[in-house]
Amino acid sequence: MTATTRSASRDDTSTVEVASLPARPDPARRRPQVARPLGIGLVGLWLSVLVLLPLAALTVASLGDGVGGFWSAVTAPVALASLRVTVLVAAVVAVVNAVMGTLIAWVLVRDDFPGKRVVDALIDLPFALPTIVASIVLLSLYGPNSPIHVHLNATQPGLVVALAFVTLPFVVRSVQPVLIEADREVEEAAASLGASNWTTFRRVVLPTLAPALTSGTGLAFARAIGEYGSVVLIGGNIPRRTQVASQYIQQQIEIDRPLNAAAVSVALLVIAFATLFVLRMVAGRSQRREEEAT
Repeated sequence: MTATTRSASRDDTSTVEVASLPARPDPARRRPQVARPLGIGLVGLWLSVLVLLPLAALTVASLGDGVGGFWSAVTAPVALASLRVTVLVAAVVAVVNAVMGTLIAWVLVRDDFPGKRVVDALIDLPFALPTIVASIVLLSLYGPNSPIHVHLNATQPGLVVALAFVTLPFVVRSVQPVLIEADREVEEAAASLGASNWTTFRRVVLPTLAPALTSGTGLAFARAIGEYGSVVLIGGNIPRRTQVASQYIQQQIEIDRPLNAAAVSVALLVIAFATLFVLRMVAGRSQRREEEAT
């Protein structure tokens, strides 16, 4: 038997031995099955204590006078006015932050300038700063004794400024990672073909940013409709003009009308939940499109 024949024979024998070995079990399959139901149980218990039970108690409280009493509380003229002001101002803030947040994220990712790290750190300041402090600062800057002679207290533009300050990080931090991972070669190819900067951004960059931008804008809107601390001083709490829903709820508690407060609170919860639900649907649809494209 030649050396070549013996080598081939050994290779065949090795192949048979390897094929006869039992398959190595998947590490994920070796995990104890008790971990999954235990984890689900802990998550369900925690969410029930922190979210589901309080929401159920609030809903029951809002229906203390029946469905008719709930509807009357929500559709009261002052309550409707506060909800209208809240949704309108939150929508304006969401649009403003969608534009400015994208611009800020673009500058932080694509440009280098002195103090860039400081600016990047300042974006997260509204997350750490108590919102009532923001209201005091804004009132000092734009109040009756404004050092720059800009008076926005007790006006809806003042509400917009306060809420924009609080919700800006949601858009910036949603768009920034997508810009970091974006393929610049596609932009360079579009520019080499004669596309202008605006055309390149609109046709190449914006479709990539759209899911993150939509998510950040929606979160900013949902956060704005429930904000209280940043608007409590600069807003003025003027019914039908600058009184937002959170201030109306506090007012109803102070005058001992908890059912009205609970009813408007449920209305805010419905608006916020609907916003987040739409965001989830949009995100899921975008993910399916990416999977189909790949």
